[in-house]
Amino acid sequence: MIFDKKETKKHPVSYEITHPNEVVELFGKLTLHHQAALMRLMSRNLVVTINSERAMGYDMDFEVKGALIEAKNNLSDQTSDS
Repeated sequence: MIFDKKETKKHPVSYEITHPNEVVELFGKLTLHHQAALMRLMSRNLVVTINSERAMGYDMDFEVKGALIEAKNNLSDQTSDS
């Protein structure tokens, strides 16, 4: 009766990516907050060069501002505060 039912554990859904377009499709389905979180993870391996100035990705902060993700260099905020 009640005790006859066995509970099965639900495992997270995972799949193997067979084509790069699948990554683009998945990224497009994410919310901006999810995309910003992924950018924080990817920024560990990122160097941005603008006007001959280099900024390491792990020094950047990614925030959702309206319909965009804004990246700020954390080091510039720290030097302007002192």
